[in-house]
Amino acid sequence: MILADKIRNLRKKSGWSQEELAEKMQVSRQAISKWESAQTMPDLEKILMLSKLFGVTTDYLLKDEIEEEVFTNNADHVPVKRISLAQANEFLEWRKRAAGRIAAAAFLCIISVIPLLLLSAAAELPGTLISENLAGEIGLITLLIIVAPAVALFIFCGFKNAPFECIGKEPFETEYGVDRMVKEKQKAYRTTYVKCNIIATCLCVLSPIPLFIGSFTEKEFFTVVMLTVTMLLAGIGVVLFIVVGIRWTSMQKLLKEGDYALREPQDQRKIHIRENIGTAYWLSATAIYLGWSFLTNAWEMTWVIWPIAGILFAVIKCLCNLFMDRDNKPD
Repeated sequence: MILADKIRNLRKKSGWSQEELAEKMQVSRQAISKWESAQTMPDLEKILMLSKLFGVTTDYLLKDEIEEEVFTNNADHVPVKRISLAQANEFLEWRKRAAGRIAAAAFLCIISVIPLLLLSAAAELPGTLISENLAGEIGLITLLIIVAPAVALFIFCGFKNAPFECIGKEPFETEYGVDRMVKEKQKAYRTTYVKCNIIATCLCVLSPIPLFIGSFTEKEFFTVVMLTVTMLLAGIGVVLFIVVGIRWTSMQKLLKEGDYALREPQDQRKIHIRENIGTAYWLSATAIYLGWSFLTNAWEMTWVIWPIAGILFAVIKCLCNLFMDRDNKPD
């Protein structure tokens, strides 16, 4: 039985039309027709795809003396998604746009409290025409107005990213040329990635300096202004981290590098646990920050939660790694 007959028989047994098989193979219907009529022969890459798609061995497809289907050991075989060059470029371009939007949303969340701080401090200045209650109300309204588009951006990016969720979460394979294209982009972007991370780190480390300067004076309004400068510097640092981090991560996902490299099931489980712990931790930190701030109205002090939370998160992460590695050691 020649390869053409085997492909035709497997396709008919699967119930697929030539158009459906062509879509799964990411070739034209004419190519499938030529394979089945023995006018042309699929290349090695397509042979491997056919083997995975139908769940048969490559020996069955290539050797004429094997007439009965020889199935692979995986009875629950699920076709692996293929990422074409066009899809990879579309994914990278979207993540590039999403990086800016997510960074903007995070920056809006960080600075949303600034009007409330400035208005509250200004209300306490002698001769001011605004009362503390009015200042607080206007500040809270402004905070919500700033946070609303940030939340909208987060939701929008989540919906737009839905078609690409399989990348980095589910098994996939890249077509010829994808790895080379991504590696070239990664190489070209590496310098920018390193520089922005260095700048962002310096901004976050140096951001408390204006607040320290403001604390040396007894003028409360000046202290609050310096606090807002601290928040702006930290916000810019966060923006840089997010922008370059998302773009770099998108390349790692396609290349299956770093946290997205192929791992054993127990390693994937550990990554999933770490992600859940991290999500719960930062949501709890945010809830504590907002609760403390609104209950005490001491916004000029509650910001200290974030550097403390950052240090504690590093400790918790190390402890998690220690316990999980110990659990996986053989008895």
